[in-house]
Amino acid sequence: MTGATLVWFRQDLRLKDNPALHAAVRTGRPVIPVYIWSPEEDGEWAPGAASRWWLHHSLEALARDLETRGSRLILARGKALAVLKKLATLTGATAVHWNRRYEPAAVKCSEQVAAGLGQTGIDTLECNGSLLSDPNQFRNKTGKPYQVFTAFKRGLLHVLDPGPAALTPQTLRKPRSWPQSAALKSLGLMPKINWYGALATHWTPGEHGAHQSLKAFLRKPVENYSNARNLPAVKGTSRLSPHLHFGEIGPRQIWHALGPRGRNSVFMSEIVWREFAYHLLHHFPHTTTQPMHAEFARFPWRRNARLLHAWQKGMTGIPMVDAGMRELWAMGWMHNRVRMVTASFLVKNLLIGWQEGARWFWDTLVDADLANNTLNWQWAAGCGADAAPYFRIFNPETQAKRFDPDGLYIHKWVPSQGQPKPVVDLKKSREAALDAYVTMRRAT
Repeated sequence: MTGATLVWFRQDLRLKDNPALHAAVRTGRPVIPVYIWSPEEDGEWAPGAASRWWLHHSLEALARDLETRGSRLILARGKALAVLKKLATLTGATAVHWNRRYEPAAVKCSEQVAAGLGQTGIDTLECNGSLLSDPNQFRNKTGKPYQVFTAFKRGLLHVLDPGPAALTPQTLRKPRSWPQSAALKSLGLMPKINWYGALATHWTPGEHGAHQSLKAFLRKPVENYSNARNLPAVKGTSRLSPHLHFGEIGPRQIWHALGPRGRNSVFMSEIVWREFAYHLLHHFPHTTTQPMHAEFARFPWRRNARLLHAWQKGMTGIPMVDAGMRELWAMGWMHNRVRMVTASFLVKNLLIGWQEGARWFWDTLVDADLANNTLNWQWAAGCGADAAPYFRIFNPETQAKRFDPDGLYIHKWVPSQGQPKPVVDLKKSREAALDAYVTMRRAT
């Protein structure tokens, strides 16, 4: 066998159960792992500041893991097709493998790479390394994309058989010589201003950190997940979302780790919700900026920079909302129950468009994921597939009493003194939101 295989790492920064990597190893040829930083090819959804911080450390961890197996991670900056062509020429590589992404800009990039490499006679292989199902193949009985989660979940779990997870390759065959790699620092992923100090105390990016988080979750929190996941003062969630987004762990690994009993659990439903998000993104790519339900394009959203800024900085005067937004700024993460509360407050009390919230979360979350971010914000606004009815408006005070009865979560993030007055009256703003909804429906 001649020639090497380039493995183009994307959002699959792991060695275990990595289909593209394992396919390359099975050829018996030299394997050259490559990561290309090309934010311009992500369009308007290039990674935000918090995601770039995570990516820097995840690439660092992946490089270490490869070195322990006698390999290297080649880093490059530029457009993917041009970089891969150049590397193939330098190394004599005759094949390029990668795992599929589903974001609209990433799909376009993959298509260009496949076509461009094919013209030069280089073999390409695209694998599924991030989902349990393929959105192209999994549809409802009429052959159309699912738009209701319960039906999607029922259909998926009925047919799902993800197969065994592949083990980590112990060695990777080296090329005769390694191409030059860019320095990780030169990619400019780390913020110039050190606002991220607290992130490192809460998170361990990389494949090892992902498996440590999974093990910790399975030791105890998973037993009470259905109740504890709603309590923001309790560590009752898995916190696997950033690890899943960057592909440091895959959903197939989680499926097997849960075992037969866990596959019907509430936690597994959350994994399937992620699958549903990607299913919708793949079939309805316009929903990243436009509502799934077209009538919401006529909704009278407000443009109010002062109120938006107060929400972003956790200065609304509504304790539950402010606690969540401050947690987000400090940790790059927010408890899911509080995400629903803060999102509902933005779109239904402040009447500010869900797109503004989605963009802010995109920049500040370490688990910013285009599919999940889009689905969840459209759900909160009532304008997406299987969305909550618009008239379902979370009352932050009621939510705090129910899910943070002792005020432990709020007191952690919001001091008892010096708080601003509420920027809106909750009752009156709720009524205004419902009136706006009625007006929109009459105009439909």
